[in-house]
Amino acid sequence: MDTNKLLEEAVPLVTTYGIRVLGVVAVVWVSFKIAGSVQRGVTQGLRLRKFDETLAIFFGNMLRWLLILGTILACLSVFGIETTSFAAVIGAAGLAVGLAFQGTLSNFAAGVMLLVFRPFKVGDYIVAAGKEGVVAELGLFVTAIDTLDNRRIYLGNTSVGSGVIENYTEHPVRRVDIDVNIAGREDIDASARRSRPRASRCPDATRRAARRCSSRASAAA
Repeated sequence: MDTNKLLEEAVPLVTTYGIRVLGVVAVVWVSFKIAGSVQRGVTQGLRLRKFDETLAIFFGNMLRWLLILGTILACLSVFGIETTSFAAVIGAAGLAVGLAFQGTLSNFAAGVMLLVFRPFKVGDYIVAAGKEGVVAELGLFVTAIDTLDNRRIYLGNTSVGSGVIENYTEHPVRRVDIDVNIAGREDIDASARRSRPRASRCPDATRRAARRCSSRASAAA
């Protein structure tokens, strides 16, 4: 084997594609940095404008990955890869992945519906999928809630969106039922009348709620 001839053929090849590879790596690295900066800028900008926290994080992440994906597709043309043929490959791969991840994609679809219809937002206290707590994050695939005993629970968006969602903080005022036991020989109506002034003195109690003090007799053995 002629070493000199091999070097003569290898040097132009290494020089041509080596520079391209280094250039592509540098461009992708810079795109990650720029995409991260854009993500933080968009998220902070939306927060300053009192935008919803959930949508601010979502739009920031989506814009970041779109910038990175666009950069990678643009770099493929450096190596002579046509993006049209690559799109066909992506479509075929997407079909296979979609069949393999039906449950995950259903969570994604449910997450989009939750973001669109917004039955709750970050900071709300909800009951969903048999769990209750304060919504910490609403993602594309899972919803994270913090329980009263400081546990973080991740619920699949499919289980959240397909069931009943009870939002405790949707309205500023909520009714609280308190059962008071009264001896059988006591006058129930008189006891109810004496309870109304005490209910009206409770902190944050509305006058309308204080007036709606009802009595209900139960049979005693």
